[in-house]
Amino acid sequence: MSQTTARRREGDRSTLAIFVIASLVVVSAAAFLFSITTGASNASVIDVVTGILTGSTESTLGIRDRIVIFDIRLPRAVLGFLIGGGLAVSGAVMQGLFRNPLADPGLIGVSAGSSLGAVAMIVLGAGALAPLAHLFGIFSLPIAAFIGGLTTTILLYKVATRYGQTSIATMLLAGIALGSLALAATGILIYMADDRQLRDLTFWSMGSLAGSTWSKVAGAGPIILLSLLPLPFMARGLNALTLGEAAAFHMGISVQRLKNIAIVSVAAAVGASVAVSGGIGFIGIVVPHILRMVIGPDHRFLLPASALLGGSLLVVADVVARTIVSPAELPIGILTAGVGGPFFLWMLLRQRSRLSL
Repeated sequence: MSQTTARRREGDRSTLAIFVIASLVVVSAAAFLFSITTGASNASVIDVVTGILTGSTESTLGIRDRIVIFDIRLPRAVLGFLIGGGLAVSGAVMQGLFRNPLADPGLIGVSAGSSLGAVAMIVLGAGALAPLAHLFGIFSLPIAAFIGGLTTTILLYKVATRYGQTSIATMLLAGIALGSLALAATGILIYMADDRQLRDLTFWSMGSLAGSTWSKVAGAGPIILLSLLPLPFMARGLNALTLGEAAAFHMGISVQRLKNIAIVSVAAAVGASVAVSGGIGFIGIVVPHILRMVIGPDHRFLLPASALLGGSLLVVADVVARTIVSPAELPIGILTAGVGGPFFLWMLLRQRSRLSL
């Protein structure tokens, strides 16, 4: 066997990636069951699974347990999985687009822009933005967050990219500046809010899945799913971008169209997620980085694996958040920041020589 063939086999992680994705499907199902069966209700996993499979939940679960599981925990788990998957995939796409593992919607201001749009709708939805609220109904909050995130993402890309090259240092600094401007505008809106809005915004800003309902799933879920649909078809283009935009163009990739689809998709996923859950950070940077170390940078496998692992992690984190200080509930954004912050610092120290920061 030649050395070239040996290197190719050593570098080819497709078999490992397929195994990891299959394993993550099982992990996702286990996390889902763990979420809907953990808490004050006495319903067991067997009772829930039997009731769902047979359709006879009346005989296996009491009235109280049915309400807790199917009206409270199940929409919360579904929403958590969608948000976690959306944030993780958005992080992977942005890292591929900017060709750097430190890119993340939360760190470069996209989440702050989405928050500004959502807060504007919450505070001004009965006033200046009332026509938009009436026009889009339950979708008005995700759409407002999407507009805020899209605007921030476009500005960030324009500032950080020059002559077809994206500077990571400029991107991080521009993200901080744009995020600060968005937070300042958000602060002005919060100052204008009444007591009820202020109380809601305080808990919302810390990030939480509390209060998840099927109406929130119906409002944000389709937007997140639609934003993720084109991403698997972008895998080849994102792989080509790792060689640079010029090389990707010569390989037949429509680079500008790829950028446009990626920016809109990320803004939609992050905007809808922020609208219903508030600020949940570090999922988008931690999950893709872990998977790159395991299965490699091939986006054909990285994107679906990120969706599964991100969803599973957020669902499990939500269970921890609502049980660790029971009967109170810890905002999940605090938990993800407490775990993701040290991880990001470790990753930044690991990358600093390469980034010349």
